Amino acid sequence: MSQLLSGTLPSLDFNLVTKSLTEQLRKYMETSGRKGGVVGLSGGVDSSTVAALLTRATNNFYFLIMPSRSTPKRDIEDALQLVRSFKAEDRYSYVEIDDAVDLLASKVGTEDRVILGNLKARVRMSLLYAFASKLNYLVVGTGDRSELLLGYFTKYGDGGVDLLPIGALYKTQVRSLARYLGLPEGIALKPSSPALWEGQSAEGELGVSYEVADSVLYLLVDQGMSPSQVARTLGVNEELVLRIQSMIRSSEHKRNPPVILRP
Repeated sequence: MSQLLSGTLPSLDFNLVTKSLTEQLRKYMETSGRKGGVVGLSGGVDSSTVAALLTRATNNFYFLIMPSRSTPKRDIEDALQLVRSFKAEDRYSYVEIDDAVDLLASKVGTEDRVILGNLKARVRMSLLYAFASKLNYLVVGTGDRSELLLGYFTKYGDGGVDLLPIGALYKTQVRSLARYLGLPEGIALKPSSPALWEGQSAEGELGVSYEVADSVLYLLVDQGMSPSQVARTLGVNEELVLRIQSMIRSSEHKRNPPVILRP
């Protein structure tokens, strides 16, 4: 990462960030009347960071590990290692989702990997809410600000949650928070992927590194710069900035509640 890009986002005091997020988590659970929170633990940096925050906010936490055929073995191993680290051996379930996804796919009659990938995300959401209802817990989401703004999530899949503890933090900030929280370097710095199909890579699909994307998003959205100003400030191609701006606009429907039509 260039020095210019690395200094674009504001620096954060991760001690204060951790205290603030855990306190907000605790209060939200209390005011909602729910006893605790459920997190889908994938072995990636976002879910691991949220899990670490949740364990600091309450003793009432539960993890779901929900692999499919396309889930890398390393992700499963990392998720199981975190369960042991959090001493949560009696507070997690391991649920393979392929049977459910295959059944639904057969009803739709498709092998399209994007459709099947979204089915996987929505099956996981259904399981999270089923366990949350059983325990009287909330579904604690794992999306970060980069993914939310870019629309890099499945609507009513990993986007279907009760609250988003790291939803105001960009991906690069989440990685720094993960390291502050003591998560393994291999998780904090692991390349991001929803693993909805074999070989899927977040940065590969986006066509840009998160270091660049986060800087562009911050200047576009938080600082209100024009695409040409962002391009000049960061020394990047304006076409890249315009593409990221287009992703923000085209995914707006994912971030908003359903439109109610008025007669």
